[in-house]
Amino acid sequence: MYVGTLSFDLLLGDVHSLKEKRSVVRPIVAELQRKYAVSVAEVDHLDLYRRAGIGLAAVSADAGHLTGILDRCERLVAGRPEVELLSVRRRFHGDDD
Repeated sequence: MYVGTLSFDLLLGDVHSLKEKRSVVRPIVAELQRKYAVSVAEVDHLDLYRRAGIGLAAVSADAGHLTGILDRCERLVAGRPEVELLSVRRRFHGDDD
């Protein structure tokens, strides 16, 4: 069994309230869940309206498959024009850990 996680630190564009922040972050979270069947949530910078931290986790029996899922999730978030991806932290846990 392999477990992979991604932590995204995002800077949001023209956002002036927490309500506007939710309207940007929720569609990203929903698309990741729908397209890749991963567990994902907003996990950091909850009280700041121009920053967002999104955490993502996935489990697979195959390391290559898991790496592919994480790569696609990272590309999806990086390709969103309404956010600037400041950093991504990737962790990978396998049977040897």
